[in-house]
Amino acid sequence: MPDLVKAARPLHLGLAMWANADWRGSLYGLHSATTEVLPDYAQVFSCVEGNTTFYSGAPKVETVAAWAAQAPDDFRFCFKLPSRLTHEQRLNGIEAEFEAFIERFAPLHDRLGPVMVQLPRDFGAAELPQLEALLKRWPANIPCSVEVRASEFFHKGDAERALNRLLITYNIDRVMLDVRALFSTPAGVDTALERAQREKPKRPLHVLSTAERPIVRFIGHFDDTTNDQLFTPWIERLTLWIKQGKTPFLFVHTPDNRQAPQLARRFYKRLCEATSLPPLAEFPGESQVQLF
Repeated sequence: MPDLVKAARPLHLGLAMWANADWRGSLYGLHSATTEVLPDYAQVFSCVEGNTTFYSGAPKVETVAAWAAQAPDDFRFCFKLPSRLTHEQRLNGIEAEFEAFIERFAPLHDRLGPVMVQLPRDFGAAELPQLEALLKRWPANIPCSVEVRASEFFHKGDAERALNRLLITYNIDRVMLDVRALFSTPAGVDTALERAQREKPKRPLHVLSTAERPIVRFIGHFDDTTNDQLFTPWIERLTLWIKQGKTPFLFVHTPDNRQAPQLARRFYKRLCEATSLPPLAEFPGESQVQLF
């Protein structure tokens, strides 16, 4: 296992998960169990989206303790609030459950965050008071980010201005969901592309950093030329944020996420050519293959 103490990173790069059987033989070994691959993942990537908490809530105490033992000091777990709090209760009356959720991750210490609040597609400006109530009680030592999906927050009108003012006031990052590549072509008969287009909201990309940890979720296509073309403007923007002293988080997806590690590696290589970033480690699974 690599040394757990590393220097702070100017940018965090990660994927939608760390355990995916399709990554055997590349990101981790051919015979690795998906329950044991966090150390291999963390050799390469420095953050991960915690999407499982959105669907299943907080993990068991012993599970969090195991993660704390396996992850390096500079690794960041970016969990999502459970959908029970954001979608079912719409942030109403969630105080006790929210505090219990946050407390569950105490063993991770400063490896927690930004915690993502993904709001429903119909959560609009009229419900911003509920969001502000949550942000007022948010623990000061835990970063927070908010992802909105209601169309009124993408019209550059009163609703979006109110949202951005709220986030800036409380030093909260607005998640930037870039789905341009995903929706660049019709799905046709490709079931994986069709499913991804159905699940992700087709919203305009508004590039705006409202706090210190800009979060970009780049949802790619199967076509690498399209991905590379649409990622190009991000190189300048991410470089600018780094120069400003901010710490961007870049999460890379593909429609079925099978090639997400390779796409993230390619994007990072291009970023390294534009700014001073530490090199990305080799994929442990590929290194093992080279030994034989």
